[in-house]
Amino acid sequence: MPQTYLMLLWHMHQPFYKDLAEDEYTMPWVRLHALKDYYGMVAILRDFPAVHVTFNMVPSLVQQLEDYARDVAHEEAYDLAFKAVKDFSPEERERLLHFAFQVNRENLLNRLPRFRELYEKARPWERGTAMAALFTPEDLLDLQVLSQLAWFDEVYLGNDPEIRLLVSRQSGYREEHKHILRNKEIELIQAALQEYRQAEERGQIEISTSPFYHPILPLLCDSDVAAESSPGIKLPPCRFRHPEDARTQLRLAAEYHERVFGRRPRGLWPSEGSVSDEMLRMAAEEGFRWAATDEGVLGRTMQIGFHRFGEGDVSGAYELYRPHRFVADGREIQIFFRDHELSDLVGFVYSRMDAHAAAADLHRRIHAARRNVGDRPAIVSIILDGENAWEFYPGNGREFLKSFYGRLSADPNLKAVTASEAMNVTEPGLLRHVVPGSWIYANFNVWIGAEEDNRAWVLLKDAHDFFARNSARLDVKPDEVSLAQQELLVAEGSDWNWWYGPEHSTANDEEFDLLYRKHLSNIYRLLHASPPDELALPIKKPRVGAINVAPTSLIEPKVDGMVTTYFEWLGAGVYSPDYRSGSLHGAAQFVDALHYGHGEKAIYLRLDLKDAFISAHPKFEVRINFNGESHARLHASVSGSGLERVSLWLREQPVEYPEATGSHVQVAFARVFELALEHAFVGLDPGKQALLQISLWVEELPVQNIPAHGWLALELHDDLVSW
Repeated sequence: MPQTYLMLLWHMHQPFYKDLAEDEYTMPWVRLHALKDYYGMVAILRDFPAVHVTFNMVPSLVQQLEDYARDVAHEEAYDLAFKAVKDFSPEERERLLHFAFQVNRENLLNRLPRFRELYEKARPWERGTAMAALFTPEDLLDLQVLSQLAWFDEVYLGNDPEIRLLVSRQSGYREEHKHILRNKEIELIQAALQEYRQAEERGQIEISTSPFYHPILPLLCDSDVAAESSPGIKLPPCRFRHPEDARTQLRLAAEYHERVFGRRPRGLWPSEGSVSDEMLRMAAEEGFRWAATDEGVLGRTMQIGFHRFGEGDVSGAYELYRPHRFVADGREIQIFFRDHELSDLVGFVYSRMDAHAAAADLHRRIHAARRNVGDRPAIVSIILDGENAWEFYPGNGREFLKSFYGRLSADPNLKAVTASEAMNVTEPGLLRHVVPGSWIYANFNVWIGAEEDNRAWVLLKDAHDFFARNSARLDVKPDEVSLAQQELLVAEGSDWNWWYGPEHSTANDEEFDLLYRKHLSNIYRLLHASPPDELALPIKKPRVGAINVAPTSLIEPKVDGMVTTYFEWLGAGVYSPDYRSGSLHGAAQFVDALHYGHGEKAIYLRLDLKDAFISAHPKFEVRINFNGESHARLHASVSGSGLERVSLWLREQPVEYPEATGSHVQVAFARVFELALEHAFVGLDPGKQALLQISLWVEELPVQNIPAHGWLALELHDDLVSW
């Protein structure tokens, strides 16, 4: 039997969680996966020197790891994990509990009995101050330590004496224990980056790269390419075509990779395995020698199927288990096609099996798969996420990996090689065209086509066009232009649209959505412009509910920024966000209630803000959109304890306030924000409907929208009576 080669590629990636303008990490997942996955996944290979592996390190992930390794990362969950308990505010206690229990309970939380005890203490209660109030200072200190230890790599948990001592203690932790733990976190992240460099230097691994901020390159080159793999797909109303950005993402990736790892990458895992002719030609022009994608792309390109039957035999194996040369315009690049079934078994199935039985099954299936290749060498490509699957395995999957790597080491007929080592072991096929697609159904439907996806593309194109028009302005500094361009490249990443649309959801949907819109808002801010109002409106339909009571009578309150009497708003509608139903939990809990209604001549609004918000943000902006028969919008800036500036537009034409509005528009802020807007001034008649959106902004960034999604309807009834 000719030799069988295994090309195993572990893809290491997390979204870019850093708000560049604020220099703040909005979510903790890079740091936590750094504790759990990145070091151990490569360090384990020291025990299996014959096993060669490819690791794909996305540059935007490595950039974030470097921030943590240098101890310059600012992250709320990180700060709360190590802050002195005596200095906690009630809100910070609540936030700590919110972050601490976002962990796989079966395999991570349960391995620390005291952590499980704390979880059970909190479990009967909904998230909120009631739950946090149950925890003593000693509970909170234990929770801080254990919520970090739960993520630690198996190697450190078992071998590091200081970590082992912390684990064995289980409870009664003191503040000094947190200092030890924090230093160990930094040490582990530093060790991870060093371990990859050393493994590549000794020739055991190859490190490949992806476009810098993980965009879907074919869609950057031309969003219309999605229609080739999905005829009839509903594309965004405006075409996005910026191949220059795709090339920038590739060049930045190669340059950064060389700086960090000491050599230019030979290989490329295009984000989500997404390929097209234009993107592959560009990668070849940029010096990449190989790329990889899914078998579905090869099947659609060659119009063949890869069907599994019998004991694991694969039809079409001859084409699947060899690389193919893609040739265009005198350039070429080799492409590996992942075995979809074997990759998914590791990612989604083997976690539910005994580790040794799973390793034996994978080993057997690889040999069975190559049987239909014939008398030439076969290259079986297994490519998958190298981090997210392991929390579903007992022991973080390390027993499975050790068992599988041991079988590889002992099998003379199966050799584990890097992608570059696999390029010359057999005659490649030849392709001059590929059907564009990704590793998911060989199309791009996860990232484009759904209503939410398409709205995200429209907002991205608007921001891109704005950047093109304004980046050369004389009043904008070069460093501001550079940072704005970086924000644009970040917003092109695939991770935002992964969560938009019907395919995927997470407990952090609202955070992802808000961060995406912040990146776009930062482009306008950095170029000295106010972000458009539509960036305040969530793209992902949020799960934050609300209690909405419609108006019952006409009202005529005094607009003075104060609740003068209880009775002046009696009969108004009240919209109150229900924060328990969403995932933001403190990150955007700034509005207590919106009171709304109308009198005989005017619409009235009153926005009650939380005291904590007003104390923390002496400057903020309230934006209001009216969408009736004519469109009006108002921006009111607050500084200190009063109004600073009011801007008004009718049918997108600016109107001077108060010079041109007089008493037709009244705005006030003292303890609450109040507004009166005469119907006739904005072209609204009794009996009609006014649609309202109110958004809260801080430093030109949207922080909360009322209602959370869509518009709030105000019926201008002409038959209501006043109290």
